[in-house]
Order: sequence, then structure tokens, then C-alpha cells
Amino acid sequence: MYETHGTVVGTVITSPVTRSNAAGDEFLNFRMASTVRRRDHTTGEWRDGSTLYLTVTCRRRLMAGVVQSIAKGDPVIVTGELRTTEYTTRDGIARSDLELSATAIGPDLARCTVVLERAPRTADGGAATPATEQVATRSLVA
Repeated sequence: MYETHGTVVGTVITSPVTRSNAAGDEFLNFRMASTVRRRDHTTGEWRDGSTLYLTVTCRRRLMAGVVQSIAKGDPVIVTGELRTTEYTTRDGIARSDLELSATAIGPDLARCTVVLERAPRTADGGAATPATEQVATRSLVA
């Protein structure tokens, strides 16, 4: 209750990296940036505004899809739960970071095209189990 959910359209700015926490749970992180673009009504030109930087965290089945499909520089749409993480650097400086715990990630088809490889179906018509599931191929075309 009271979670803040949101969707961010932007660009992956770091390579996705798989990590594990103290409990041994694996997750995947990458950074993304989303820059506001506004049209200047007097000149008619598009201008960049401020940029939002955030860390995206993926877990479980989503993590497997991102590992095979998303790379630095890709245009993406990410949705999930937003939160602020506070920490102290090695130099003792207090910092905060915006984190998006992703529930879904996909390519931004307004800025690229994708060749999709669908997961095979089982004999009863259901989706294949995660162990046999194939994920989208890495074929983004800008």
C-alpha cells in the first residue's frame, strides 16, 4: 500500500550487471537517463531540458530477459516501483539515488525496431516453463 509506481522512457547508460545481496539473492542493475524535450514555440526548435538519472533493478524472470535483450545505449521503457535510496560514499558524503524496481522493461519502439523471438508453447497451449523459455533476441535497430 502507498507504493509509488511509475513508467520512465529513456536510454540505458550503463551495461546491465548481475549482482547478489547478503542473502545470496541475485538481481540485475543498470542506470538509465530520461531527458525532457520541449518545443520552443518562438523558434519551433526542440530543446533538451533537465535529465532524470535513475538505477533500474530487475529480479527473477525479468532479469533473464534483460540479460539477453538490453544493452548500454538502448532506448527503453521501464515500469515499476519508484523509491529513493540513501547511502554514504567512501568519502563520507551523504547521497541519495532514485531507484526503479522494475516489473516490466521493453524497447522504445518509437526509437528502434526489434526482432522478437516468442517463447515456445507447451502441448496444452500454455507458455513454456522458464527453464525452456527463450527470450527476445538482441536485434535492436536504431
